[in-house]
Amino acid sequence: MKFELPKLPYGYDALEPYIDAKTMELHHTKHHQTYVDKLNTAVEKYPELVGRPIEELLMNLANLKMEEPDRIAIRNHGGGHFNHSLFWKILDPTNQKDDLVVKEINSTFGSVEEFKKQFTDSATKLFGSGWTWLVRNNQTSKLEIKNLPMQDAPIMTGLQPIFGLDVWEHAYYLKYQNRRAEYIENWWKVLKLI
Repeated sequence: MKFELPKLPYGYDALEPYIDAKTMELHHTKHHQTYVDKLNTAVEKYPELVGRPIEELLMNLANLKMEEPDRIAIRNHGGGHFNHSLFWKILDPTNQKDDLVVKEINSTFGSVEEFKKQFTDSATKLFGSGWTWLVRNNQTSKLEIKNLPMQDAPIMTGLQPIFGLDVWEHAYYLKYQNRRAEYIENWWKVLKLI
């Protein structure tokens, strides 16, 4: 069974005016679809891997018996597929809050406002392309803010993702050009959970 592009639970224009419809359409149908296509191309070379969940492939990447270029392809494109699949789910035009997540953020960071300040600062300062994540460290069970480069997925390093912000330019450049900070500020307005 091949990996497939997940359907969005809302229309491309549902996050307007904060994330524009054209960016959403290109981000979903071109960028995410490319990750899915290239992931499938790499996995199809190894019949024993076909049908295995992306989480399993990413968490066991170092132990998979394969050629190094295919391992890199699964890391990059599998990570892109995993990250984006979660990203679409945490965006919500109605911005429904999750009281348990809010309570834990308040406990860990002092307040939602302080958490947003730290997360925004981290995302703004991330050099180049990558993601800023709210994760649970599986060893300490504590919430943490982590920047990860490129399409590295938190699960690859024992971190459980709560939500993540895509700070690759393709996520915002049509509307915000080089104004990453403005994109981040408006992203909070469509983030589900807090």
